Amino acid sequence: MKSLQSVFKQKEKKRLLAGGIALWGLFVFIYILGMLSPVTSGQGQSVNITIPRSASSSNIGRILHEQGLVHSAWFFNFYTRLKGVDGKLKAGRYTFSTAQSLPEIVNELVKGPDEGRVFTIPEGFNLKQIAELLEREGLVTRRDFLAAAAGDTFDYPFLQGLPAGPNRLEGYLFPDTYRVGSNTSAHEVINLMLSRFDWKLKEMDYYRKVKAAGLTLHQAVIIASMVEREARVDRERPLIAGVIFNRLKRDMPLQIDATVQYALGTQRAKLYYKDLEVDSPYNTYLFKGLPPGPIACPGEASLLAAVQPIKTSYLYYVARPDGTHAFASTLDEHNTNKRKYIR
Repeated sequence: MKSLQSVFKQKEKKRLLAGGIALWGLFVFIYILGMLSPVTSGQGQSVNITIPRSASSSNIGRILHEQGLVHSAWFFNFYTRLKGVDGKLKAGRYTFSTAQSLPEIVNELVKGPDEGRVFTIPEGFNLKQIAELLEREGLVTRRDFLAAAAGDTFDYPFLQGLPAGPNRLEGYLFPDTYRVGSNTSAHEVINLMLSRFDWKLKEMDYYRKVKAAGLTLHQAVIIASMVEREARVDRERPLIAGVIFNRLKRDMPLQIDATVQYALGTQRAKLYYKDLEVDSPYNTYLFKGLPPGPIACPGEASLLAAVQPIKTSYLYYVARPDGTHAFASTLDEHNTNKRKYIR
């Protein structure tokens, strides 16, 4: 009888041991699966990093972990050693996505950096100009870029609530210099520029500044885009923003030429009276208040000017031949400036 009980106890111990081993195996499996998976789901965010020469696998893992690209620096080092590639990781500049898995990142590091292409988006360019520039550079076609801008999904908080349409991303693609791979898609280019805009908002503490100015973010970007297209020198950007605020407070039409150019779909050096009659909500000669959306992609100086305007009594300004502006508080002063500077 005791012998039979002993047999049962031994079987029970084996069963519990087997169950414990299975449970532990499941835990290890889930852990490894998690470590191999992307840090974020969905489209992720683009991250530019530089791997220095002679960096060890553990150093590279630390860099990737600090940039939010892998779950664990230790596991990265363990994985590369397990795969036998820890000595094959190449130095250079890379653009990774937080939606890439660890094996995908390691494969790219083994392959080496795609030096790719560098392009610069000037401040004040609109979507169509950006599309044309990228096509000239041979990066993506104009058609693909505009189609992605109009229809693709991008998960950024500042895009929530924006009206759908071909111009929905106008103003939100940050003008800057970018490095991309040779086979980068239109979607990836746009996501890179949106990611840079998102980073800039955080760097400038922009949401707080927008709230302090009594604006929504969309209103601030609209004002910044008009400042960007009107100003030629940085010191005048807050002055032009101040004029916009003053005219809005007095319920005066903004009468900004750049909005008419946007409505016409052309960047003309000179506008005629017939141009000022174009029937468009972007025509600030015909319609009071802000236009429905930004008219260009503003840079940092214009974004800050929109939320930190200089308070003056100015209601008018006219361009001088050197690109600066003559400001006026009354219509008579403005007409005098026009006679002086407009030929």
